[in-house]
Amino acid sequence: MSEHRPYTYVTLSMRPDSDPHVGISFHTPRLQIRAGLLISNPRPYLEFASHEANVHISTTGSGPVTDSDLSIAREIFNAAARYLADCELLHAEEPAEDATDTAA
Repeated sequence: MSEHRPYTYVTLSMRPDSDPHVGISFHTPRLQIRAGLLISNPRPYLEFASHEANVHISTTGSGPVTDSDLSIAREIFNAAARYLADCELLHAEEPAEDATDTAA
């Protein structure tokens, strides 16, 4: 049986005449997720953080909430709901990790 160890994978691609591209993949239960409203310049934020990388999402140009910002927030909400449903489905289909540990 292979062990699935947690990790965070970060890449940076820079090509001539192109915008840089940063890719971050979180594969860890040590992920922290926060959301809130910044007080100094009232705007919402969503943050995903591990020891290795942080992703901070906020409104366009860190300004007032736009129709596009609302659309993106809805996409994030729907994607998170789908992720939860898929995790719950797969978790329910997995055998118990160790059924012998329940006997005391």
